[in-house]
Amino acid sequence: MVGPGSFIGEGCLAGHPLYLASARALTDAAVVRVEAATMIQAIQDHPEMAKLFIAHLLQRNDQIESDLIDQLFNSSEKRLARLLIMLSQVGTQANLKTVVAPISQETMAARVGTTRSRINYFMNKFRKLGLIEYNGELKVHSSLLNVILRE
Repeated sequence: MVGPGSFIGEGCLAGHPLYLASARALTDAAVVRVEAATMIQAIQDHPEMAKLFIAHLLQRNDQIESDLIDQLFNSSEKRLARLLIMLSQVGTQANLKTVVAPISQETMAARVGTTRSRINYFMNKFRKLGLIEYNGELKVHSSLLNVILRE
């Protein structure tokens, strides 16, 4: 999941002939298509653009590594808790943050790598424990971090 100002499709700069992933907007979005040659020229001619793009690539690489480790070593319950924390951008202070973009249980299931029924089970569990609220909008409490940290 990416936010405003993010790059997608950067694999074409490495010569990937096919799309390795697809993107879907959860909210209204504006997407600008930049030809590979134009992007390469911008990177060469504008050092600040190159720094921004490299920072994006490093962040994306870090996210992919974290997602892989999460998938290999954590339960689907912990993966869902991590996803909800990322979506709400909740911090360590005790507070309740609203997830800005509406997200379906089907989308969460695909992102977590489990079934929608398991997502429903864990969402109800988190709600009963007071870790989240959802009634039209999803709110995540910072105490959900404890689900990830406990062992």
